[in-house]
Amino acid sequence: MEYRLLPIFTLLNIALVATHAALPPEAYWKSVLPTTPMPKAITDILYSDWVEEKSSSVHVGGGGVNVHTGKGGGSGTTVNVGGKGGGGVNVHAGHKGKPVHVSVGSKSPFDYVYAATETQFHDDPNVALFFLEKDLHSGTKLDLHFTRSTSNQATFLSRQVADSIPFSSNKVDFIFNKFSVKPGSEEAQIMKNTISECEEGGIKGEEKYCATSLESMVDFSTSKLGNNVEVVSTEVDKETGLQKYTVAPGVKKLSGDKAVVCHKQNYPYAVFYCHKTVTTRAYSVPLEGTNGVRVKAVAVCHTDTSEWNPKHLAFQVLKVKPGTIPVCHFLPEDHVVWVPK
Repeated sequence: MEYRLLPIFTLLNIALVATHAALPPEAYWKSVLPTTPMPKAITDILYSDWVEEKSSSVHVGGGGVNVHTGKGGGSGTTVNVGGKGGGGVNVHAGHKGKPVHVSVGSKSPFDYVYAATETQFHDDPNVALFFLEKDLHSGTKLDLHFTRSTSNQATFLSRQVADSIPFSSNKVDFIFNKFSVKPGSEEAQIMKNTISECEEGGIKGEEKYCATSLESMVDFSTSKLGNNVEVVSTEVDKETGLQKYTVAPGVKKLSGDKAVVCHKQNYPYAVFYCHKTVTTRAYSVPLEGTNGVRVKAVAVCHTDTSEWNPKHLAFQVLKVKPGTIPVCHFLPEDHVVWVPK
């Protein structure tokens, strides 16, 4: 089900005009990170054309955030982060069953305090995003479903524009009014959950931050890791359905135990939930599908899960207890990992 909102409000158009003289987000990146290429997850969402078009409209709901630019016929695409609708990656540990569906309004499975519900095991309790680090080697076979990063078209606003829009649970009525969202609607619940998740404190040893612009993501990540960094994201040759993938030779550890991982959230414009820990290992993982598709995947392994919610989806799926063994997951195409070079 999809919910159509009114054309994007005039306030954003005015704010955008006011920022024409400001340094564009991509120029800011180059000024701070001159030797660090942008990953595809970033370049895909650089430009906020939907803000500039009078015909633009924003959709929030149906399992994700849809943005119509008013161009090319105006058809929209949908993201369902971590779920079965697109914009994610589902790992099938068994031979049967459907992907675990992270339902609309639930917390992200990448949030450490996330607790799964019974409905998320409706088909097969062995189906999930998560796997064990010991399986991260050449020859391992996994049933996976990657979806194209273009499934979530929510793009970055410039920092000046993003900072002019409230992003606070205390201002949700104001936000709903500006986005023509009806309080109590599914769209409103999605937006409230994103804001609430961003406002919650991190677990012990975690530093978290929600970046509402590319500039703020750059500032947070470099403040934690320095400017000599590598920034990577998962890249898929082409969209494909569920199939078996084999881990190919060339698995590469990207960092020590320090990284900043940024997860794209469901919101009308690009918002990333970023968190830095010193108990994270990132890997570049080449995958080959049975139909020949190749994936340059990024996997993140959490070496200390002792502070996670004991009811977290990962523990229920892998049948392990918090703090006992590293837990890993592949990242969807629109998520980003920052690691020291």
